[in-house]
Amino acid sequence: MNLPPLSQSFVLHFGEMGSRWGINRTVGQIYAVLFISAQPLTADEITDRLGVSRSNVSMGLKELSSWRLVRLSHQPGDRRDFYAAPEDVWAIFKTLAEERQRREVDPTLSMLRDALLEAPDSPEERHAQARMREMHDLIEQLTEWFAEVRKLSPSTLEKLMSLGSKATTLLQFTDKVRGLGGTAGSEEKAS
Repeated sequence: MNLPPLSQSFVLHFGEMGSRWGINRTVGQIYAVLFISAQPLTADEITDRLGVSRSNVSMGLKELSSWRLVRLSHQPGDRRDFYAAPEDVWAIFKTLAEERQRREVDPTLSMLRDALLEAPDSPEERHAQARMREMHDLIEQLTEWFAEVRKLSPSTLEKLMSLGSKATTLLQFTDKVRGLGGTAGSEEKAS
């Protein structure tokens, strides 16, 4: 690798994490190089920095493009393609989450919907279908929640995430308040 030590450490780590996320190690490294680069890079510059084959870089850039994680640009008087990662980390996060949903979650929901339309033939299949319904309902709820989160601006998302445990405290408080008007009051009368 033709990178300073700090950059090399980041790029190597991203390659390792990429392989755990189900993408090629080189694809993870290409993305990391683009992410930390101050300016867009050509495929040859990426090849030089990573010390990998030009064909590996080309295939990696195609995969990153299919994930919408790289931008292609051109410079005046230069016929080469230049690549860059999006600047906004929130946009990157949203793109990754949307692509994972499209590639992994949506097909799973589709399969579960089909399975729930089937008529179970045995107690075992009724049990299996009931478990599938639980999974479907959870995934559907998370999908709806994520659709709402995607509508939020980056600044609102930052505020929401900075709430951290305060959000949990607020939810617990609202549960207690609701309980006073309902079951908690009834329990006190029964005592």
